[in-house]
Amino acid sequence: MNTPAHMIMACLYVRRDTPKLLGVALLGGLAPDLSLYLMVFWARLINGFSFQTIFDEKYFSDEWQSVFSVDNSFLVWGVILLLGFLLARNWLKILAAGALTHLVFDILLHHDDGRAHFWPVSDWVFESPVSYWDPRHYGHIVGPIEIALVAVMVFILWRRFAPNLWVYVIAALGLLQIIPGIMFSLMFSGP
Repeated sequence: MNTPAHMIMACLYVRRDTPKLLGVALLGGLAPDLSLYLMVFWARLINGFSFQTIFDEKYFSDEWQSVFSVDNSFLVWGVILLLGFLLARNWLKILAAGALTHLVFDILLHHDDGRAHFWPVSDWVFESPVSYWDPRHYGHIVGPIEIALVAVMVFILWRRFAPNLWVYVIAALGLLQIIPGIMFSLMFSGP
């Protein structure tokens, strides 16, 4: 899934009576991808690498994958969730639940660009038969399902939290997810 979808999905953990936790949920949904965004930003704007070099070479380098292994580890986020329960901190539980949900969908929807989700115990990377973006691995089917799912989640969250300011952030993330998906499906659908 794309990062906005992960972030929106994490917000489903927030109850109607605790809207102040929406920001934490959004951060939890973002957390496993945050290092990627920071490293891409650095590689592109500071080091001047092309996006092709970044995503064909840097992304798959041992250096980058070792960073991804930490923030994409079920074990790391599982410990954080356990701490949330032990310390009775709802914000920590929401943060970890959002990140863990992100990882569940990542492991299911990454074919040849997955990550080592069981660090530090293992550096094994599951190669899912399904990809959220690659049409050779059903991306042309998963992509539209993801767009529909995002639209439904935004609707649910809008109904649950409007007129809270966070629903506008969630709606903006939904647009970031939905509009490019529609544009790409039209551009690559063929004659």
